[in-house]
Amino acid sequence: MANKSHHNNGLRALVKQKRDGIEHSTAVHVKKFDKTFHALYIQDAVKFLKTLPDSSVQLVLIDPPYNLDLDYWDNYPNYLDWAKQWIDEIYRVLSENGNCVIFGGFQFQDLKQGDLLEILHYTRHNTKLRLINLIIWYYKNGMSAHRYFANRHEEAIWLSKTNKYYFDLDSVRVPYDEESKKAALKDKRLIPENIEKGKNPTNVWEIGRLNGNSVERVGHPTQKPTEIIRRFVKALSYEGALVLDFFAGSGTTGRVCIEENRHSIMVDADESLMGYLKKHIEKADISKSKPYEIIENPSIDDFLNMVRMSVNE
Repeated sequence: MANKSHHNNGLRALVKQKRDGIEHSTAVHVKKFDKTFHALYIQDAVKFLKTLPDSSVQLVLIDPPYNLDLDYWDNYPNYLDWAKQWIDEIYRVLSENGNCVIFGGFQFQDLKQGDLLEILHYTRHNTKLRLINLIIWYYKNGMSAHRYFANRHEEAIWLSKTNKYYFDLDSVRVPYDEESKKAALKDKRLIPENIEKGKNPTNVWEIGRLNGNSVERVGHPTQKPTEIIRRFVKALSYEGALVLDFFAGSGTTGRVCIEENRHSIMVDADESLMGYLKKHIEKADISKSKPYEIIENPSIDDFLNMVRMSVNE
């Protein structure tokens, strides 16, 4: 079957626009700023979300509990009823060009357990959030199984508030190997400049899980690799943007935001978040990062004002 993407009028229009040097309507001109601010809150996610002003966050990036009874924070009698409470707040707090990423899985068997499929169904039929992509996180190491095919991937859904969502593909392109690069340069449908930058990583990401002895480990049982968080942060937010993780867990999102010059808000019911983040900071590469400040439990209005005031007009 022919590759229909080359006959997609929208894609062809975008390619021509880029060839002609015309800026897309969703482009963001990042203002200069001196430092990044990072707020930590130890409280219930739903209660915290209700304190956030409308349109105050550019990226929501969350890895919610999967209801596997791993700890006290991972047990809900009816997962979807609980999830609806925070899903309903996401659209409100996102900015017009805002994005949302929700990690999850499709391996669960009823509504009482966590299931990304149910979350996706609810967002489609009960909110104004738009589905942009389903991301498949593929890894080679995992648990064995005897009553079903062993799982070797997890999923994440990328949602936006409007069709003006921010997306920076160039920041996360994957380098071509030399043979593939030569072949791509011969394809007249492709832009040579983009080939030099690298290829689209697609929506299937092969990134290894963290082994028990990984140097990235800070002690949290469901810690995600920095590589997968970094790809979302770089592609779906811009420097100086505000990123919210209200299931902050191990604090990985905060670490990546510090390294990539984004502001962040981290919320978790477990006070261990503070200790996890400190361990992350010890491992972080901040050689190219702006100065940063971590603030525990600030007034949300004061914190948002700090973020606004950090910009150099």
